[in-house]
Amino acid sequence: MTAAERSSIFVGRLLALDRLGAERLLRKEAQDRPLRAVEGLVVPALEEIGRRWERGEAALAEVYMSSRICEELVDQLLPPSSPERISRPKIAIALLDDYHALGKMIVCAALRASGYEVCDCGRLTAGELAERTLREQFGILLVSTLMLRSALQVKILRERLSAAGSPVKIIVGGAPFRFDQELWREVGADATGGNAAEAVRAVARCVKELSR
Repeated sequence: MTAAERSSIFVGRLLALDRLGAERLLRKEAQDRPLRAVEGLVVPALEEIGRRWERGEAALAEVYMSSRICEELVDQLLPPSSPERISRPKIAIALLDDYHALGKMIVCAALRASGYEVCDCGRLTAGELAERTLREQFGILLVSTLMLRSALQVKILRERLSAAGSPVKIIVGGAPFRFDQELWREVGADATGGNAAEAVRAVARCVKELSR
């Protein structure tokens, strides 16, 4: 069976909410290399489900539940104490001065399902998030917004972090950044993700950049 065929079967089991079937396939793939299985099976599957949602072929609930199933399975393969997780930069996600948390929840689940350890900071103002980032020394910060006024606060966040000498990478997402595809650059972010799959890819790029 090819990698593409295994991925297709895994996607089918996730969308069918067949947790046991997905677990059997993932464990067979993992054997003694769990991180490789996560990167080669789980991440492509979540990306494919994200593409189906964009095409209207999958419901948002299916995206979320698939991510949660993968999150649980990956936690079994790569527990929080696993060296593969600890060796990566500290990653945090936050809702910037908004109340609609569904997008953040989906991205957070997708990241954890992809083998990343993520600190969910909840809802914070730009000032509060800057202080926490400096205090806990996050290496990568994902920021979710719904309203334009909140998206513009990212610029304040970046200015405060830069003034303090923080090298943190900022990845933004949410409606304002989908409507204006240059907005992420204008507010000083390092990358943007239009959906959970893009956010995971953006984090992977930032991890590589920070490891150079």
